[in-house]
Amino acid sequence: MTAAPADLIVDQPAVTDGASLWRLAKDSETLDLNSSYSYLLWCRDFAGTSAVARGADGEPVGFVTGYVRPERPRTLLVWQVAVDAAYRGHGIAARLLDGLTARLAAERGITDVETTITPGNTASERLFTSFAARHGARLEREVLFPAELFPDGPHDPEVLYRIGPLTDATPH
Repeated sequence: MTAAPADLIVDQPAVTDGASLWRLAKDSETLDLNSSYSYLLWCRDFAGTSAVARGADGEPVGFVTGYVRPERPRTLLVWQVAVDAAYRGHGIAARLLDGLTARLAAERGITDVETTITPGNTASERLFTSFAARHGARLEREVLFPAELFPDGPHDPEVLYRIGPLTDATPH
């Protein structure tokens, strides 16, 4: 893996980034695509628990969306991660995830991360497995939503990845 471009800027999304996040999710061909409206709302209501990577032109080339679980205020649930195809292989997803969790550990005291991954999504499996290792955290997996719970046709089960506690917000 090569290093992320030096001119990459990681910050919080703005409402004006909603359309770009929708396009990145659509172009990923692996994420469940939500409505464009939901990405606009996400950039408004959950910008503080999400991150975007911007290229030299200021346009988003990657994102992580997440929220702090209401019943577990020290747990960040990562909803989606996407990186533009032209920027993949440079560690941008890891940089986004590390930066977001470091920020939220400092601002909100998060100690744990959760996400769901469908079996066979090796890119996400590697991202979160290596994240746990970098942060000296335990990783547990269990099926959260079995396939039969999804009402809209065939859907793979969603496997919950529980990572924590993070021993250090800074990766090793």
